[in-house]
Amino acid sequence: MPPGRPRGIVGNITTLMKTSEKTVSAADANRRFSELLRGVREGRSFVVTSHGKPVAKIVPVGKGDEMAAGARRALLARLRAEPIVEIGRWTRDELYEDVR
Repeated sequence: MPPGRPRGIVGNITTLMKTSEKTVSAADANRRFSELLRGVREGRSFVVTSHGKPVAKIVPVGKGDEMAAGARRALLARLRAEPIVEIGRWTRDELYEDVR
């Protein structure tokens, strides 16, 4: 795997969900809202940032559902591929033993 790329299922889901999103600052989104809506109508998605941190997504209606369903399918496929580990019976106290 190339350095710097996310590993595992979380990386796969993150990569899947970030496919055609453009980042726009909150100030730019405010100034160019009509332009952003035109882009959304054409199928594009935008991540709105405030002080450089993502705070919102503007996506076409239904697209978020499609992305979530794709992420769910990827996660379930990965979980099905993992071997079942038999650890025997355990108690709640044993489960949290290392935390105390």
